[in-house]
Amino acid sequence: MHLDTQAIILAVRPHGEHGAIVRALTPAEGLRPGYVRGGKSRRLRPVLVPGNVVQADYRARTEEQLPHLAVELIHSRAFLLSEPLASAAIDWTTALTAAALPEGQPYPALYQGLDGVLTAIEAAPSARGWALALVRYELLLLGQLGFGLDEAEMAAIPRTIRAAMRVTGDLLAEHVLTDRRQEILAARERLVERLRRMGASSSPSGTPAGS
Repeated sequence: MHLDTQAIILAVRPHGEHGAIVRALTPAEGLRPGYVRGGKSRRLRPVLVPGNVVQADYRARTEEQLPHLAVELIHSRAFLLSEPLASAAIDWTTALTAAALPEGQPYPALYQGLDGVLTAIEAAPSARGWALALVRYELLLLGQLGFGLDEAEMAAIPRTIRAAMRVTGDLLAEHVLTDRRQEILAARERLVERLRRMGASSSPSGTPAGS
């Protein structure tokens, strides 16, 4: 098996003394894990950051084997780690995607949607610049996995971002994150708490709440 593709880093887990198992989302091949030799090295740590875009070269003798993965940085969002709200949003969206998607199934709309959210966060780290995109991405992921809302349910979603996120959070916990609810939703709680502290109140329709 050989796959050479652009990918978004979703999750990184240390493996062995020097390596790391990396889960990344590709445009045409969906979620793909791989073993990165030297993944904990000083050279690769800044590359293997959730949200970064890389050129990913997967190689394995068989489809069943965990492939070796070589990565080259295309675009870094690591600088956003110093922004508490932006980093919480990236942590949540990448962790959600890594936990929710089955491996090896193509979700091109989700790749585009995730890249759009991350680009919005990068362009405007304050929540008003990306909160709407994040809620839409959660709804898109629910729909792609077969749990989409009908028109009446969409119309009933609250106007404020934090209230809308409570609705999508409940749906994700019930339908998508059943096996890893506590672990993954902790990242979401950090984001919601930071949104509360920042007083973010944009509405999903793109207008300030109460307008």
